[in-house]
Amino acid sequence: MLKENVLDVASNPLRIKIDPGSRETGIAVINDDSGEIVFAMELKHRGQQIKNNLESRRAIRRSRRNRKTRYRKPRFDNRTRAEGWLPPSLKSRVHNIETWVNRLCRFCNIQAISMELVRFDMQKIQNPEISGVAYQQGELMGYEVREYLLEKWDRTCAYYCGKTDIPLEIEHIVPKSKGGSNRVSNLTLACTACNRKKGNKSLEQFLSRKPRLLKRIQKQSKVPLKDAGAVNATRWDLFRTLKKTGLPVETGSGGLTKFNRTTRGLHKTHWLDAACVGESTPEKIFQIDKAVLIVKANGHGSRQMCRVNKFGFPRTTAKSTEKKVKGFQTGDIVKAVVTSGKKVGTYIGRVAVRKSGSFNIKTVDKTVQGISWKYCSLLHASDGYSYNTTC
Repeated sequence: MLKENVLDVASNPLRIKIDPGSRETGIAVINDDSGEIVFAMELKHRGQQIKNNLESRRAIRRSRRNRKTRYRKPRFDNRTRAEGWLPPSLKSRVHNIETWVNRLCRFCNIQAISMELVRFDMQKIQNPEISGVAYQQGELMGYEVREYLLEKWDRTCAYYCGKTDIPLEIEHIVPKSKGGSNRVSNLTLACTACNRKKGNKSLEQFLSRKPRLLKRIQKQSKVPLKDAGAVNATRWDLFRTLKKTGLPVETGSGGLTKFNRTTRGLHKTHWLDAACVGESTPEKIFQIDKAVLIVKANGHGSRQMCRVNKFGFPRTTAKSTEKKVKGFQTGDIVKAVVTSGKKVGTYIGRVAVRKSGSFNIKTVDKTVQGISWKYCSLLHASDGYSYNTTC
């Protein structure tokens, strides 16, 4: 236990290293002089969850508009987006990293930042041999998307019937409801009957009885680059955000990161990739008995005032604007020591508050209901993240 106030403690200068990703980002704090990894974490983003929530809200509003029922009036389409605007699903990734960089700067003697300024060349990923005029013309080479698809799929239905000289519809190979993108690599042509029959099934499920056809379509199509696009779209915004800290920001390529990791004999994980970002990477990197912190972005709750049914009508009453009950709010990590009743014991987990003061506590393996607030003590206030560790 600390009993004396020690002034002017000398602390080693440290560096934050960041390996940005679409779904997960690796962050490591390294001592450049010794090569020790002082802190390591993997940050899981919630971009897809944000996108799904926005699409759900849009669908509900459109449904109400079509029924001519009461709704918030649409605003005029005369708004402009600020320079550098990013969709909320992408901006959240930048905000997550910014939050943790600021936290680490408060608790560590951070003197510099290194980040992997990833630049995915979309055309190079799909066709490594592309060069010259073809590279300048781009993937579509002057065709409109529909004309490009007609040429690519020989103006025939790509699925069961294989019909030609009929109206064809543009169809997503990987359904949008399952994360498919609008890139031409994820688009094909299908007649109305086949398109409806496939619905939102995966290609493997739809063509399970036609392995040859499945193999041909997979070979003819290209892998969607949704995650690569997300990283590519946010890299410069993240770089500008890190520059605002006032610290020197070093950048490196993905190839350099892989070279550093390979030459130092390290296996591939997000946090080890982060430790190997940039030319400043020490010749020897080591970690001494420190667990890796796994952080998942959960957000601060929903702004939706009440839940709705599948038709867009409210099915619950409007929630209270007051989040806290007896000093606790949903998402706080608490310790409850129950000394009487049927639920005697000690419970540690996240709490879901109720106005009555009877809380639910979600532990590692179960959810305990009906715990009085009097037995609870706060361990960690809700901050929009959940935490776990791995050795």
